[in-house]
Amino acid sequence: MASDESAPRSNPVSPAPARSAPTQPEAPPPNPERRGALRQIAALAAGAAAFVALPLLRPRRALAQEDAPSPAPGGTRKPRWGMAIDLDRCTACQGCVVACKTENNVPIAGADQTERGRGIFWMDMLQTEEGEYPDLKGQFIPTPCNHCDNAPCVKVCPVGATYINEEGIVAQMWARCIGCRFCTTACPYTRRYFNWQAPDWSEAARHTLNPNVATRPKGVVEKCTFCHHRIRQARETARAEGRAMTDADVRRLPACAQACPADAITFGDLNDPESELSQLAKSPRAVRLQEELGTHPKVIYLREAKWQE
Repeated sequence: MASDESAPRSNPVSPAPARSAPTQPEAPPPNPERRGALRQIAALAAGAAAFVALPLLRPRRALAQEDAPSPAPGGTRKPRWGMAIDLDRCTACQGCVVACKTENNVPIAGADQTERGRGIFWMDMLQTEEGEYPDLKGQFIPTPCNHCDNAPCVKVCPVGATYINEEGIVAQMWARCIGCRFCTTACPYTRRYFNWQAPDWSEAARHTLNPNVATRPKGVVEKCTFCHHRIRQARETARAEGRAMTDADVRRLPACAQACPADAITFGDLNDPESELSQLAKSPRAVRLQEELGTHPKVIYLREAKWQE
């Protein structure tokens, strides 16, 4: 019997059912605090990388050669302000610290913020120890901003908020600062401070604020300015009297130098070879902090002399 070829043939293998795509779990909502922390970590890492890449290492030079007068463009000599601190005279009374805070309207962070490392000290007192008990020797070192000629903080600032003015002062424009804190990371002396909170002045404290120094808002970096407002006032006074500003006018000009009872702090013009500061810079006791970095600080320390008994 012939088979019926028109009849449909059955497929012994049934087709596999279609597979549905696996469902993806919903992503959690973004955490703004975590994002902010990541941004801060990235900013600090970038600042550290930029500091490592800086061409800081340069051959060391003698202090006398480094402090040689450098005439400004046009042949006129501009001052190059610096400071000398005699550690043999310093008694660690911290009068310079208090005077600096009062003169420059430096806010008081409070006990809680200070314990978290957020205190602000334009002039601080560094304590060092040498030896072991009972032959232990301690020393206190006043530490303002070093106003380096080759300042790392200036190189890493992305907006030019910190710069070196024509008189050698490392200045800070608070209105331009974006609070990235690259400069605080790059400074090898840790002499820059970030405002974590807006300054809270009591009614009594408001009457003691110095009108010649602007207060800083939250979110910016601040630092020692060598009391540049006092330099400007001294220059205007000398001009009104029809004379040039002398070394005697500036020798104790900054608030820290004026308040020091032992006259351990001397301010002056490093470009003036006759100034007292220039003479102290040539002393065999003259040293600078971390000279090997090639930052060329303009704050000079006079080491303690070895007394013969």
